[in-house]
Amino acid sequence: MTIALPELPDNPCLFPDPVHALDQPNGLLAFGGDLSPTRLMAAYRLGIFPWFNPGEPILWWSPNPRGVCVPGQIHLSASLQKWLRKTPYQYRCNTAFAEVLEGCAAPRDGQGGTWLSPQMRSAYQRLHELGFAHSVEVWLDGALAGGLYGVSVGSIFCGESMFHRQPNASKAAFAALHHHLLDHAVLIDCQLMNPHLERLGVREMPRSDYLHLLAEHRDRPMAEGLWTPGDWPCP
Repeated sequence: MTIALPELPDNPCLFPDPVHALDQPNGLLAFGGDLSPTRLMAAYRLGIFPWFNPGEPILWWSPNPRGVCVPGQIHLSASLQKWLRKTPYQYRCNTAFAEVLEGCAAPRDGQGGTWLSPQMRSAYQRLHELGFAHSVEVWLDGALAGGLYGVSVGSIFCGESMFHRQPNASKAAFAALHHHLLDHAVLIDCQLMNPHLERLGVREMPRSDYLHLLAEHRDRPMAEGLWTPGDWPCP
């Protein structure tokens, strides 16, 4: 079956309304355009994000429901909390953004490739340089053990991807992010649910509710200095 999708216009601020996204595949909304900072931030402010494989056109998504974490509702099992307390991980923010991108882009679980292509990494690196994209890093003995990155939109953090090279390091990064944003963010957007996120307390939210919260809080920035590069306390 041929899927008819709107092609994005040259104007980087124009997107279709997310209510028109497809049910199957869930959330597919449009194709084309570019990954300029203006277009990317316009997309995130509307609850839309890019996700495509190398060789495909740029695809834009707004799934329904949305995977989200409400600050204060993270779930860390007792065994994980005990494990993290005894493991000498160190936590930092925005000191190795490019390395985190590389870690997230590395093939895993027998995959032959990655959706986080050089084109995508370059686009998010540019957002980082402009102060919109941030990394949370987990270190062990001076080496990057895991981490995550995402985009800050007002008082909502839109998580993009995470990785680990040491046991539980991606979970540790998520816990550190949650701890750091507890009194500052209204929501951590995780885009799509998966069993890994569900075990951490991420739940599904109807797209309409997510878009309502986004519209209300996208122009309410978090505290100044929250993303200053440097060390974070243990979660």
